Amino acid sequence: MYKDVKIKICGIKNKEDALLCVNNGANAIEMLVGQKHFSTDFISKEIAKEIVDVLPPFCSSVIVTHSEVADEIISICKFVNNTTIQLHSIINEDEVKKIKESLPYIKLIRLIHILRDGDIITDYKSMKYADAYLLDSFNLKTNQVGGTGLTHNWNSSKNLIQELNKPVILAGGLNPYNIVDAINIVNP
Repeated sequence: MYKDVKIKICGIKNKEDALLCVNNGANAIEMLVGQKHFSTDFISKEIAKEIVDVLPPFCSSVIVTHSEVADEIISICKFVNNTTIQLHSIINEDEVKKIKESLPYIKLIRLIHILRDGDIITDYKSMKYADAYLLDSFNLKTNQVGGTGLTHNWNSSKNLIQELNKPVILAGGLNPYNIVDAINIVNP
């Protein structure tokens, strides 16, 4: 029924969990490296490399970072040897350009924050470099930029997808009880 939907699991902290996810159908494994905002899921680049090294050939390895410094991100990715970067911050486009020029083979996922009521709070129209977009909930109270457990108005995501001309990843409070509704409404 949802054969075109891909599954990306975020917050992986060890090889065993990564392989468990892959063996149960995950298409992408995300590791958080380069912390700025609150999260308990950040790991070192050394652990991220250990995880990437055990992934099978057709599983994407994604470094999620809050860093806004291109040189730091480039260094992490060269060490880890991941396939994708998720820029989970408001980063200057000149820095993103530097990343793209230094790592042209790595795909970039750009973050678009949506509040619970559906207000889009990211200036996504100024993003020049993106291979895909991640639509995620933002918690103003805790300054959490992901992993909030909060959903947002999925109709906003649906409308945004119609405007964007690249693949879109839906995130934010998804769980076994709401995922089917989210997919049916948003069609990520």
